[in-house]
Amino acid sequence: MMNIAIANQKGGVGKTTTAINVATALAATGHRTLLIDLDPQGNASTGLGIDQKARVYSSYDLLVGNCALDEAVIHTQVPLLDIVASTQDLSGAEIELVDLEERTHRLARAMRTAPARRWDVCLIDCPPSLGLLTINAMVAVSAVLVPLQCEFFALEGLSQLLQTVERIRARFNPDLSILGVALTMYDRRNRLTEQVAEDVRSCLGDLVFETVIPRNVRLSEAPSHGMPALIYDMRCAGSEAYMQLARELIARLPPVREEAA
Repeated sequence: MMNIAIANQKGGVGKTTTAINVATALAATGHRTLLIDLDPQGNASTGLGIDQKARVYSSYDLLVGNCALDEAVIHTQVPLLDIVASTQDLSGAEIELVDLEERTHRLARAMRTAPARRWDVCLIDCPPSLGLLTINAMVAVSAVLVPLQCEFFALEGLSQLLQTVERIRARFNPDLSILGVALTMYDRRNRLTEQVAEDVRSCLGDLVFETVIPRNVRLSEAPSHGMPALIYDMRCAGSEAYMQLARELIARLPPVREEAA
């Protein structure tokens, strides 16, 4: 199973929208996909239509050792897509983890309980911070997907995130790498958007995905209906962009991992 964290400590960059729709796109292309909602806000869970009553076990329970991964999994309305939902309990997890043994490796240990060959890809939707929850995610994965909003302040946040990845690689997870940077909320009518995109590409080169995710009303509407944009309106510009992004992502997955899956 290829494990990928979707992370950016800056809020409002389209991180959860990316998590939901990339996961849906991967499932639509035949990849058995697991999405772990590690954000206390639980937006990925709500955006996939998971009712609060269905969240018997959650990502919080995984972290504190109350259940195995398979027990926390909920099937979604999307074929081949499962989720480990988030609950409000997760909001206090950062404090609780401080006193637990191997506090930075709790999620990695829980994910090792996954049934063999159950999923091909696991995506982890991280909270908008670089605290213990995000660190747990980065320790548990081999790659990070970074959604980056096309605005000036996002560039400063990207630099901080890249430094964090380097620290995690040095201290806890030498296999960690950046899978790619996805430009989100792209508005071709805005000159600043074009300038930010040019700056990011000149700095990171091929690390930046060719596909850009446009500002799109349908992407914003879909979560209120409890469904991914790819189901809500598969022909909108946002859905088509996420399908193309998923194809690029699949092309970057290590061949050995894909064969093993």
